[in-house]
Amino acid sequence: MTTYLLAGGGTAGHVNPLLAVADALREREPDAEILVLGTREGLEARLVPERGYELLFVDKVPFPRRPDRAAASFPMRFPRAVAQVREHVRTRGVDVVIGFGGYASAPAYVAARRARVPFVVHEANARPGMANVLGARTAAKVGVAFEGTPLKRSFVVGMPLRREIVDLDRGTLRPVAAAHFGLDAARPVLLVFGGSLGAQRLNEAFGEGHGEAWRDVVAAGWQLLHVTGERSDLSDPEAPGYAVRRYVDRMDLAFALADLIVSRAGAATVSEISALGIPAVYVPYAVGNGEQALNASSAIRAGAAILIPDAELTGDRVRAEIVPLLADEGRRAQMVEAAASVGTRTGTENVVALIDQALDLPGR
Repeated sequence: MTTYLLAGGGTAGHVNPLLAVADALREREPDAEILVLGTREGLEARLVPERGYELLFVDKVPFPRRPDRAAASFPMRFPRAVAQVREHVRTRGVDVVIGFGGYASAPAYVAARRARVPFVVHEANARPGMANVLGARTAAKVGVAFEGTPLKRSFVVGMPLRREIVDLDRGTLRPVAAAHFGLDAARPVLLVFGGSLGAQRLNEAFGEGHGEAWRDVVAAGWQLLHVTGERSDLSDPEAPGYAVRRYVDRMDLAFALADLIVSRAGAATVSEISALGIPAVYVPYAVGNGEQALNASSAIRAGAAILIPDAELTGDRVRAEIVPLLADEGRRAQMVEAAASVGTRTGTENVVALIDQALDLPGR
């Protein structure tokens, strides 16, 4: 029986691919022991037990980025976190560690190396996090979601995706999705969303009382499904063909209905849209280290998507660039074809293959 330790967490971007791989391992090896390493503060503290996996804890020790109190305590706290993981590895008889980035991964990589246990790194973003940059140097195998990600000895394996996305049959589900959102399955749909909290720039460009580009979308013969985010106070004009939702817990239905998408460019979002072959307009979140623009770059280079900088997305820009795309069926068809070259639904299986390769290395 193999014992797997999957390390990662903090955000959904780390937890969701981790859970996708855990589910695949459990389905393949029902007798295997699948453990998850995370922190008490991250999203994993809720999501991992809900999925039925045992969560082992490690102290949250951020890498110091400036000379402050946290930096001064790092030399004492990080070795303690490594020792916590080594104890988990020893007492549970861990055979392989798989890290997905986040606070739990860095001590997991160090502990695995010291215990002579092989470990695998998966990086979801085109600009890798510090934990994975360090871990990739001595990892048995390294997988990345996007081509061009600067990690040593890495292979492009894609993103481990949620099962409802991997198995999504858009054509079959479209009538159900249209009924769910009160739209017409026979007419094309533009999906606009910015994540669970929404995106103010997207809302202001399309929304009632702001850029009001929704009117131009509807006038072009399209329908608009606009997911504004839970914190949005955007008003709903309740106009035919314009469905406003604060939150959608069935994004598979939204994707089944979408003929074109305008969204942020988080790693999971880009991976899911590309895997489903849906043309996209990405508006990368401007805050951070620019990873969202990099996440979208491979799809843009392939011709599967276009990019509009956050500061430039206005109602007028929508009317000038996106509305003409709605009328250009030939260009959208080319974008769908291009998506096949950058998207994959086999990211989970590809990561599992890396794990198997790590377990089969000589000397084990």
